[in-house]
Amino acid sequence: MVPAVLVLILVAIVVLGTGITLYNRLVRLRNRSENAYSDIDVQLRRRHDLVPNLVDVVAGYADHEKETLAAVIAARDHAAAASASPADRGRAEGALGKALGQVFALAEAYPTLRANENFLSLQSELSTIEDALQNARRYYNAVVRDLNNACETFPSSWIASRFGFERKEFFELETTDARAVPAVEFGG
Repeated sequence: MVPAVLVLILVAIVVLGTGITLYNRLVRLRNRSENAYSDIDVQLRRRHDLVPNLVDVVAGYADHEKETLAAVIAARDHAAAASASPADRGRAEGALGKALGQVFALAEAYPTLRANENFLSLQSELSTIEDALQNARRYYNAVVRDLNNACETFPSSWIASRFGFERKEFFELETTDARAVPAVEFGG
């Protein structure tokens, strides 16, 4: 028969090992979520850097559209200055996406702008950035989902509450219109 002390030692080792494993998993998920959010930030900065160039190209063709272009710059500045909260940034980026959609709608009224090489290049680059941003957002939200599940399910919730691990916010855009990449169709 195994002495009771040995059984207690084995149980303590199993419990301690499980606790360490759960703690390490929570640390990895938290670090992955922070890294994923920084990937979103990189794509958003790329997007913000592209906006002034796009506005400059459009302004050369659409002088009397100053209000629309000013609204795009204001939306870009607001998005760039948004707080670090995923909810706040999502709202600001949604507004910027809507403003960019208005710029691309202007292109419909200016056939020479639609044919401009710089405009087409910027449009293509924005599309690439939007795709990368969507992928970064998906990855971030998946990691946050896993972290939130770990913070809420037993036994990892017990470890999470003892060591200060908290749920994180998803990065979501405010409106369904803002979720779509601004689409521009060039008619013949």
